[in-house]
Amino acid sequence: MPGTSRERVFRVLHLEDSELDHELLVAHLARGGLNAQTRRIDSESAFLEALDEPWDAVVSDYNLPGFSGLVALELLKASMREIPFILVSGEIGDDTAVEAMRSGASDYLQKSHLARLVPALLHAVDAAETRRARVRADRDLVASKQRLHELAQHLQTSVEQERAAIAREIHDDVGGSLTALKFDLAWIARHSSSPQIVSRVQSALETVTHAVESSQRIMHNLRPAILEQGLAAALHWIALRFERRSGVECQIRLPKQPLELPPLVPLVAYRTAQEALTNISKHAQATRVQIDLSLAGGVLSLEISDNGCGVSQDDLAKARSFGIRGLHERAKTVGGWIDLSSGPHGTTLILSVPLDVPDSAYVPEPPDKSYDPSQWADV
Repeated sequence: MPGTSRERVFRVLHLEDSELDHELLVAHLARGGLNAQTRRIDSESAFLEALDEPWDAVVSDYNLPGFSGLVALELLKASMREIPFILVSGEIGDDTAVEAMRSGASDYLQKSHLARLVPALLHAVDAAETRRARVRADRDLVASKQRLHELAQHLQTSVEQERAAIAREIHDDVGGSLTALKFDLAWIARHSSSPQIVSRVQSALETVTHAVESSQRIMHNLRPAILEQGLAAALHWIALRFERRSGVECQIRLPKQPLELPPLVPLVAYRTAQEALTNISKHAQATRVQIDLSLAGGVLSLEISDNGCGVSQDDLAKARSFGIRGLHERAKTVGGWIDLSSGPHGTTLILSVPLDVPDSAYVPEPPDKSYDPSQWADV
């Protein structure tokens, strides 16, 4: 800034009751090579009125008739304007100077040492501009984070909509075609007397049955139709599938009564459980998993815990560790949040979603594991 001080015009508001002292200040500004526009005022009302204009700095005498520099400093602070304030006096003591600095003054000077005025003024203006730039940067950063958050939410919603559309096509087109093909093959088998044809038809039926099962699995992964039966049924089903696939014991506790939840909440909870169980099967080396769904204090909580090897902070900080980050963003779409705690004896992930619904109690025993609700269903 010193290199541009001769080119820039500094607007200085001078709170001073002595015209002679004002002229002395103007002379020191000019002698210091500062291109300054100054205005002298000497009352509280004039000071408050002048604050509506843009100023680079306020230079104030300590004592004025019916007014003081410290009062002016408090008024400036109350106005929420980021303007440097320099206190100048011929009778200011160390205690008063310290009080002024603690109150927010940029600097203080003795009238007998006005040679320091220009350096002090330049330093104060530079510091104020740095603070303003930092505030703008912080504000821009908050706005940027908000835009990224909104984009992440939009992407999450778009992905789920696309998954639902693909699942509908699989259910309606692929599923319907495969079912019709099974009927045709069964008809051929019934009306054929050739053992070779019957054998080939049976082989084709097995292939079609496998394709139906694969299509059903893909459809459930894209957009779980089981959610139509409620979140508890969906969690029960996904826990059964995880236990059968991984061989890891999976205990589950569910609310006694069916929960009436907002539209997006069951899907968010289901995807959270799905991602957590996937991570457990891949990385945790666990032998036991516990899933708890509860509603207490107006907050729906889904807790998934395991007794595996835990997750390190280094793993969570990996540049491409998007799983947990995605869960955080997904939870925010319904006003919820994710808590993750991990140690050498296991990991616990909790999804919490505030809801305006009555509380529900736990079922004392886990649900019947012989029940498997997976089937072709409307998407």
